[in-house]
Amino acid sequence: MSHYYINDNKLDHKIKSYEVEVSGITLNLFTDLGIFSKDYLDYGTRVLLETVKFEDAQKTVIDMGCGYGPIGIYIAKSYPDKNVYLFDVNERAVEMALKNQEENAVNNIHINVSNLFDQVNIKADAILTNPPIRAGKQTVFKLYKDAYLNLNDGGVLYVVIQKKQGAPSSVNHLTSIFGECEVIEKKKGYWILFARK
Repeated sequence: MSHYYINDNKLDHKIKSYEVEVSGITLNLFTDLGIFSKDYLDYGTRVLLETVKFEDAQKTVIDMGCGYGPIGIYIAKSYPDKNVYLFDVNERAVEMALKNQEENAVNNIHINVSNLFDQVNIKADAILTNPPIRAGKQTVFKLYKDAYLNLNDGGVLYVVIQKKQGAPSSVNHLTSIFGECEVIEKKKGYWILFARK
């Protein structure tokens, strides 16, 4: 069984694309087999993108577990003054993200392979994630802890997670790390969590 949070070199390719609009920004996105939400923009991702608001002082943004790049590319198009870094463990997803960077003509973006924050050597003002729930709670909670360590003081973390997939326990865990975690949006079972370092 293949999963989107691992590298599966035996998987066939079936590259396709779709167009989507979020808050007036249009994205053209290429996807492939073995990547999360390959047929359409995941609803949780849409809710996250419609909720996030950045301050001028927040210059460096990380999209952790970027998949084929919809979050990071949307942020880069919406905020051309930000430096946006995209990371994913799935090499095929990163290939698609690079293709989508080119397709959407964004140049304030950096895309690399990394298992969570293993290859990340920058500090961010904001981190966004639609975490890899199917990789297990241990992986997701490690992502939260490492996000805290990779944020500048005053930096913020945005997480989208379904209530039924552990949103309440994520709130509790993030509160234990950050001291506080707010639920800033709820739509159709998806919660947007916000924590500040």
